[in-house]
Amino acid sequence: MSAGNVNYGSPGNRIVDLDKDVVYVCQRCTACCRWPGDVRIEEDEIGRIAGFLGIGEDEFISRYTRLRTNRQGLSLLEKENHECIMLEGNSCRIHEVKPSQCAGFPNKWNFPGWRDVCEAVPVKREDAG
Repeated sequence: MSAGNVNYGSPGNRIVDLDKDVVYVCQRCTACCRWPGDVRIEEDEIGRIAGFLGIGEDEFISRYTRLRTNRQGLSLLEKENHECIMLEGNSCRIHEVKPSQCAGFPNKWNFPGWRDVCEAVPVKREDAG
């Protein structure tokens, strides 16, 4: 596949696996949490995240989300420096219930240059467990 045709996956596709031979094991470096762009919140994730934060769904939506760039749903807000609003130091405030987009990085989606910033360790799928 030429560089012009590289498929970087889709944060909205929960079933795609970009590499059938390798799974990248997250090292919690938080580089992906500092990358600008939409952090998609799917409809079925709103209640789980709001409950984890101990607030109602409406409050969660008004305090922590915005309309996605494509206007097709919600995204977590980002700070002025492009960090995710849920990033506190080097920890995710909602790690236990983080959105599927976050949980899927970089195996289900990624972006050009992600290997330059991400510390995920590649493991052959049969060894990944």
